[in-house]
Amino acid sequence: MACGEPVWGPVHRDIVDLLADHPTDVPAVVDHLTKLQDMLVRLPPLLDSCPLADFNKLYLTITSSVLDGLYTDRFVDPVFLSRLDVEFAARYFDALRMWSDASPGTPRAWTCLFERMRGPDARPLPSAAAGVNAHINFDLPFALVTTFDHLESEPVDGSDQHRDYLEINKIFADKIPGLRRGYLEQWQLLIDMLNGDIDDWYQGELIGYTRDVAWRNAQRIWRCRHDPHQHERERRRLDDTAAALGRLLLSPLGAFLQ
Repeated sequence: MACGEPVWGPVHRDIVDLLADHPTDVPAVVDHLTKLQDMLVRLPPLLDSCPLADFNKLYLTITSSVLDGLYTDRFVDPVFLSRLDVEFAARYFDALRMWSDASPGTPRAWTCLFERMRGPDARPLPSAAAGVNAHINFDLPFALVTTFDHLESEPVDGSDQHRDYLEINKIFADKIPGLRRGYLEQWQLLIDMLNGDIDDWYQGELIGYTRDVAWRNAQRIWRCRHDPHQHERERRRLDDTAAALGRLLLSPLGAFLQ
């Protein structure tokens, strides 16, 4: 990126203006993600192949399904799920806001994906996976902590909130097959067809495992939430771990494995 050139190129002002507004409910989060998607696919030089757009598309699909679940009384504690969705999205938008300002505080978990927006091109599936990695492995534990703190509750296994949290795994399992195939090239689709349902199964299992780790990390952070030094150590640990995995996912090896 040339010195002084806006981070978001010709759509910089549009994205900055969008990020200046902070969604306070799930419909507003969906609206933000929808508008952001339209902007990202116009970001040169990659346009429709923008790696961040690949993740944002997936995130929009899952969040829209969560909103549908809230409308149809799918969840036991919709207040918790709604608040978590807003807190979760806020961390993604915060990372985008920091990147827009060229802030050195941008989480490293996100930086590895943001840096690919100007090329070299990255395949859609690894790009989406790198975004999911940053959002679940880094953002989600802290979003859970702020949600429980706001609701004056705590992350307890087997609670209504935990059951609703696990219900999101079913949404991923339902949406992953269609999303994943949309990212594949023709030769990959042929291999996918030969593999049958095994790729869908293991990726669904992987999401479930990763979200379970995020819940455990939230419990760990919850116990030290009033200790700034320990809290910062946890933040750095999760950021470093997610950044390392993100770089792997976006590497030639990561692309090959997917």
